[in-house]
Amino acid sequence: MAIITLTTDFGEKDHFAGATKGAIYSEMPEIRIVDISHSISPFNTSEAAYIIQNAYRSFPKGTIHVIGIDSELNAENKHIALKLDDHYFICANNGIMSMICSEIVPEKIVEINIHDKIQTSFPVLDVFVKVACHIARGGTLEVIGKTITQIKPIKNIVPYVNEDKSQIIGSVLYIDNYGNVVTNIKKSFFEAIQKGRSFEISARSYKFKTIYKKYSDFVNFEIPEDKRHDEGRGLVVFNSGSFLEIAVYKSNSATVGSASTLMGLNLMDTVSINFLKD
Repeated sequence: MAIITLTTDFGEKDHFAGATKGAIYSEMPEIRIVDISHSISPFNTSEAAYIIQNAYRSFPKGTIHVIGIDSELNAENKHIALKLDDHYFICANNGIMSMICSEIVPEKIVEINIHDKIQTSFPVLDVFVKVACHIARGGTLEVIGKTITQIKPIKNIVPYVNEDKSQIIGSVLYIDNYGNVVTNIKKSFFEAIQKGRSFEISARSYKFKTIYKKYSDFVNFEIPEDKRHDEGRGLVVFNSGSFLEIAVYKSNSATVGSASTLMGLNLMDTVSINFLKD
């Protein structure tokens, strides 16, 4: 039986997430539903794109991903369904899928056109659930929409590189639960520009010259634990999604602080990498 995942900005207080699950179970009691997240910042398409890109590959092929972010239907915000990497995605055409689509070409994209048959005051419940269950029953995308070839992009998804390739200018894409700051600079992109050169990463007044493979590589375990004082110190890694991340070792915003709180880094802030002449 197919799996349907839910990624929304509904939060846990309101009825929206529960009502969506109830509607799916009413149509297909045997279906499996998995919550990826209901804590996306309201209307934050970049944050949703980052989470979906890093979560979907862990699910079996054929999984159906419902994304409820900024999904109200209007003239500039149509609904789409697409098949990509043998997964299905249902969402608004507001840029959410552009991060994945920049790396993998969709097999098929349709603009959903079944709105005249159902209520649409709550499109995730009224439209996306119907489409997800249709796909789960083996239905084709052509039945619920017309084929399109392009989707809306998210602005600033690709970092800027200057003409002589001596600098990358990226931006903060996501701030995780630990307060770690994730940029839009991917490891493959960085290495293609770096070409083995030394570098300096700048974020506000903070500078870093080393990218660690994992957080604990930052620690000198030859020094006794009570003398290291590593907690609360900044470092840079390529995270599990291969994005450049500025972190604080064992961060906790309530105690030692985090990269976001200690360095004053927020969404869309600039992070630059300058390549040095050896």
